[in-house]
Amino acid sequence: MNKNLGKLLGYIGIPVLLSAIVIRFVLFYFRSDGFSGMSMIFPLLAIGILIFALITSVFFAAWVYQDCKKRNDDGILWAVIIFITTPLIGLLIYFLRRCEMKQSCDACGHLVSLRAKFCEECGSKIERREEMKDMEMKRTHHINYIVIGAVSMILMLACLTGFIVNAVYGKGINSDINSNDRVWNMGAISMNYQSMKDGVWTLDFKSASDGFIAQEDMIIEDVETDSLYADISCNTVPDDSSITLYLVQGGIVRSFDVTSLSEPLEYPLNEFENGEIHVRLLIEGVEDTISKIHIK
Repeated sequence: MNKNLGKLLGYIGIPVLLSAIVIRFVLFYFRSDGFSGMSMIFPLLAIGILIFALITSVFFAAWVYQDCKKRNDDGILWAVIIFITTPLIGLLIYFLRRCEMKQSCDACGHLVSLRAKFCEECGSKIERREEMKDMEMKRTHHINYIVIGAVSMILMLACLTGFIVNAVYGKGINSDINSNDRVWNMGAISMNYQSMKDGVWTLDFKSASDGFIAQEDMIIEDVETDSLYADISCNTVPDDSSITLYLVQGGIVRSFDVTSLSEPLEYPLNEFENGEIHVRLLIEGVEDTISKIHIK
C-alpha cells in the first residue's frame, strides 16, 4: 500500500512540480518585459536543459543503484557519483570498474563468481541456485530506466543545441537600440548603484563593455509641458569613447551625445505622445560615470 502510494505521489507530484516551475518562469517573463529584449525561446530552452538534465541524472542514477544491488556494491555511493560527475562520465567510470555478479557460498557465505564451480575460500562445490541462473541470463534489467534516461538526454542535447544556435546567430534577441521593444544586452557592466526612485533614474557605474545599453522606461504625462532632464558626468573619458542618450517611442527616435555635458540636458518632449517612452544610454568606453535622468 505504501509502495503504491509512493509511486502515485511520484507520478502526480513530479509533473505538477515541473509544471509549476514552467508557469512561474512564464509569469516572470511577462512581468519583466521579456527579460529585457530576450525572446521567450531562451528561458524555455534553459528550463528544458535543466529539467531534462535532472531527469537524465535521476533515471541513470536509479539504474546504477539497482545494478549495484544485484552485484552487492554500494548503490548509494554510485548514484551520488552519477549526479556529481554527470551521467555520461559517471556511467563510463562505473562500467570501467563494474563489479561482477556474485552469489554466496552455502557453506561459508563467501561471495564467489556466478561462473565459479568451487568456493575460493573453503573449497566447497558451488550449487548454482535458480535465482542466480535467472540473474545471469537477464543481463539487462530495469530497461524502462535506461529508455527514459536516454530519451531525456536526447531532449536535453536538443534544447542545448537550440540554445547555442539561437545565441550564436542572434535569433530571438533584440539588440537594436532604436527598437520600440526592450533591448537585450550581451555585455556586462560594473555597477556601483542603480535605482528608479520618485521618477529619477540614477545610474552610477565604474565601467561597461563597449556597446552596453542601459535602459529604463519612463512616463510622459503631458507632452505640452513635460521635458526630459539628464545630468550626466563622465569622470574618465578615454580616446574614442562616448555615451549617447536615446529616446525611443513608436517610430520616433532621438539621440544626444552626452559624453561631455557642460550643464544638464533639458529636452522638450512635445514631438512625442503621452505614455511610455524608452530612455537608453549607449555606453562605449566611458568610465566612472554618474547619470541622473527624469521627466517633469
